[in-house]
Amino acid sequence: MKNGILFLLASLALLSCKKDVIVPPEPLPPLNYIDTTGFLEIHVDNVVNGAPLSLGTTTYVSSFTDTFSVDILKYYISNVQLVSANGYTYTEADSYYLVNEANPNSLHLMIKKVPPGQYTSIRFLIGVDSAKNVSGAQDGALDPINNMFWDWNTGYIMAKMEGHSPQSTQPTKKIVYHIGGFADKFKGIRYVSLNFPNTANTAKTHTPILNLEADLYKWFLNPNFSDFNTSSVITGISYESSGMADNYANMFSVTSVIN
Repeated sequence: MKNGILFLLASLALLSCKKDVIVPPEPLPPLNYIDTTGFLEIHVDNVVNGAPLSLGTTTYVSSFTDTFSVDILKYYISNVQLVSANGYTYTEADSYYLVNEANPNSLHLMIKKVPPGQYTSIRFLIGVDSAKNVSGAQDGALDPINNMFWDWNTGYIMAKMEGHSPQSTQPTKKIVYHIGGFADKFKGIRYVSLNFPNTANTAKTHTPILNLEADLYKWFLNPNFSDFNTSSVITGISYESSGMADNYANMFSVTSVIN
């Protein structure tokens, strides 16, 4: 009996020395994500030396006094970045736009998921980056149905202009410029960086408008281009096409930011 009592007392002592078992609390339910991002709308205005571009109906004069009309104008704007007043850079995901003068809807670009802020400049590519050029079949703006794609070796046409000029050496007086290439020293991709005249203030409930002018006149400037008689057609990847890409890299300007 005495031994039983001693055993019971020893067992109780051991139990009292054990640490209390800590039971973790129940996990809190996940918080609902609140999207505070907004948009920046870009209006693209294609012009020729300040005059509105009109397809097939208007004659323009180049810097070397050749006359020409425009039937097709298309180019890619991609990899859009916005830089804020405090130095933050927002990069839009999956950022590919095909500007086509024949399609008015394509002249309005909506930059998505922009964090609230005061933005002072924009950066983008004219053309399509090398990764997308070799990524297989694409859709949307990058769909080959848009007639802006050569093949998997040469990739996308970054910018395309077709028209007519009396000075052209072609039997039909056509002028044709398909500028592409993504991999070598003559590639047609160009970077553009533009400052704003005032900040673009984005918020969930407010979408500022960036008015962007693109001047086709600057495609045909010396020393990178001679005249329509000398160069009526450029449709390959060459020194000539690279020179025209250098020219169109300078065609953009920000005319206003409307908040």
